[in-house]
Amino acid sequence: MSAKQIPAEDYGLIRRRSGLIFTCLIVLLIVAFLLDLFLGSVNIKPDEIVKALFGNSDEVSRRILMQFRLPKATTAILAGIALSISGLQMQTLFRNPMAGPYVLGLSSGASLGVAFIILGFSSNLSPDAIKGFGNWAIVASSWAGAGIVMILIMIISSRVKNIMTVLILGIMISSAIASVVSIMQYFSNETMLKTYIIWTMGSLGNLTSSQLNVMLISVITGILISLLSVKMLNAQLLGEEYARSIGLDVKLSRIVIITGTSILTGTITAFCGPIGFIGIAVPHLARIIFRTADHKILIPATILTGAIVMLLSDIISQMPGSDNVLPVNSVTALIGIPVVIWVILRDQKYRDIF
Repeated sequence: MSAKQIPAEDYGLIRRRSGLIFTCLIVLLIVAFLLDLFLGSVNIKPDEIVKALFGNSDEVSRRILMQFRLPKATTAILAGIALSISGLQMQTLFRNPMAGPYVLGLSSGASLGVAFIILGFSSNLSPDAIKGFGNWAIVASSWAGAGIVMILIMIISSRVKNIMTVLILGIMISSAIASVVSIMQYFSNETMLKTYIIWTMGSLGNLTSSQLNVMLISVITGILISLLSVKMLNAQLLGEEYARSIGLDVKLSRIVIITGTSILTGTITAFCGPIGFIGIAVPHLARIIFRTADHKILIPATILTGAIVMLLSDIISQMPGSDNVLPVNSVTALIGIPVVIWVILRDQKYRDIF
């Protein structure tokens, strides 16, 4: 990326513009969150929703809101934030506009970690026994799987400079992992296999309060790591030589970024299944909206945009007014793929972002 000198008098205009956009995104996030609470297969009047939030509604409405819709909307926000930041960090680290947790195999690696817990012990243990390992065991295995794939991709990218080659190798790694998981499925028992298949379809619902707490703690940890790595990410944009010239420890920065990305991707994959295209599409939307590559702006912008897109995906997947529910993976693909195609077609115009 070529550094652009911005006249001092333009900084005020840029700040005002960014502040206005951030305000609009916050308002849109609140609206999307409320719509996710209001809309669903069961029609609940807005005043009943408000009463339920304060514990003054009937028992049915309160149970629907507090035990299903509110946790699901919260999960959507956390998933959108985590996957979007992961994609932003990967695109910056690899200086590759097509990098993302799903494309480069991080989601597959996290899925393999979860498969070892759900399917790996299925011949000896029951589903209840698997749950006995605790939520942290599932999350940790997902982190490990995502981290291993991330390190492997990093090693490949250090030896292979061609972007398309790295992407192809990432897809091949994902295919290899899928083959391993298929073998594990073949030898697993019927109950555990069904559990795993349902998990792979992706879902933002059915999380217990303890699982939501684990997700919240993990995502906040990943966000804090990302915020601490802002200077590292900005330096990485201009290449390793420039990063070293300003005194950045490149190896340490890679470790920090890989750790944050693995925690964020692994956590969401563990509890929500592999959700595609959010991580690759949302960072591009944030760049285009704010017209900047500065991660001081991009990280909060990506956080807000990712949360909004995931809430909208959840609303669509619920098919309000219908008893049917679409897999959230299908909805995110329908939203994300057009964005990715648009970015590829406009890549020449936005080349200086990377």
